Amino acid sequence: MTQLWVERTGTRRYTGRSSRGAQVLVGSEDVDGVFTPGELLKIALAACSGMASDQPLARRLGDDYQAVVRVSGAADREQERYPLLEETLELDLSGLDDAERARVLTVVQRAVDQVCTVGRTLKSGTKVAFEVVNVGS
Repeated sequence: MTQLWVERTGTRRYTGRSSRGAQVLVGSEDVDGVFTPGELLKIALAACSGMASDQPLARRLGDDYQAVVRVSGAADREQERYPLLEETLELDLSGLDDAERARVLTVVQRAVDQVCTVGRTLKSGTKVAFEVVNVGS
């Protein structure tokens, strides 16, 4: 299983890392060149939806189809949560007739609903266990 962690690199600035060698810069909104944790959540959702729909779309549109998944949602600062996240999958469906287009939309929605782990987790909610561990002597 891939190990994931963040290391503090400055005031409200972290580097997220994986045991597979990936990294992402994370920080507050006033720090240039970083994603906020909320932005990463939104990106994870958009990427998950894109990846969930990748195979069905490639079968219908070809392996080289272009897609952009946009995601947005304002934070409710009183509750410190995102009450609504909205995604839009942008595709060129001009080569399809109305029936094919309707079928693609159905298949994509079904694929995202069934296999996008991030979306399914957000929709159902999840428990988070957090603890502080003293690593000093």
